[in-house]
Amino acid sequence: MADHGFAKASRLLNASGYSAVFNNTHFKVSCRYFLVLARRNESSNSRLGLVVAKKNIPTAVQRNRIKRLIRDSFRRQELFAGLDLVVLVRRDADKLPNDAISSAIAKLWQDAASKSVR
Repeated sequence: MADHGFAKASRLLNASGYSAVFNNTHFKVSCRYFLVLARRNESSNSRLGLVVAKKNIPTAVQRNRIKRLIRDSFRRQELFAGLDLVVLVRRDADKLPNDAISSAIAKLWQDAASKSVR
């Protein structure tokens, strides 16, 4: 597990990081339960930000479970570099089992990697 840490360099930490992605999105990938906004950055590493609204996922346990699964999937990816990514979780994602969330996110990572090459 030490190989797959989630260091500060891999996170969007403040409002300016999120705003840069929201205001200057280079491309988007989505499915029924998730939307990924991506923006190219100047560094060689990717950074992840998560938006899980209480309105969409009412219980903290479910919000934390979804965030944990997304972070874990992001840590294991080596498909892209130099992207700032924000994942927005949509309504009813908490109804999915863990393996369905993981596979949906993995497919979105692949789609994002293919779009980032263009």
